[in-house]
Amino acid sequence: MKILMGTKNPGKIQGAKEAFEKYFENIEIEGIAVDSEVGDQPINKEIIIGAKNRIKNLRKYAKENQLEADFYIACEAGITDFLEEWIDINCAVIEDKEGTQSVGTSQGFPIPNKYIEEIKATELGKVLDKIFNSKGLGKGKGGISILTKDEISRIDLTRNAFIMALTKYINGDTWK
Repeated sequence: MKILMGTKNPGKIQGAKEAFEKYFENIEIEGIAVDSEVGDQPINKEIIIGAKNRIKNLRKYAKENQLEADFYIACEAGITDFLEEWIDINCAVIEDKEGTQSVGTSQGFPIPNKYIEEIKATELGKVLDKIFNSKGLGKGKGGISILTKDEISRIDLTRNAFIMALTKYINGDTWK
């Protein structure tokens, strides 16, 4: 099964691979850098907009480069106060070759209010790098790995978001 993913981020690719491998065999994911058309730190609706824009731009790239896939996928992380508290979530979007789309999210983790303005001005990964005196927490295991003492990684969050989005595809017509 050929899957094109709108990122080169190794943690996101690994999470997607683990999700798809739970339900399908012979998974091949090719990561392609495409624009989300939202800021570096997506906030509220920009999270889903960014993920859907990645799908749109991925399909355009595939058409221009004569690539075909069974699924086109993207995952955008961002902060939201939808539940009246700031949390970070991952939003996964899956689109099959027929154009049917499904959306899923990961569990979220709280963001202390004292960091919100700085995160909005830059991005969560940079603020976490500064707080924890590290570098590149936005890649690989992610900042959540530090915050949970290595219990949960960015890979886990991405995998879970994609599993949620896959419910539309793994249950036949019952859940479509």
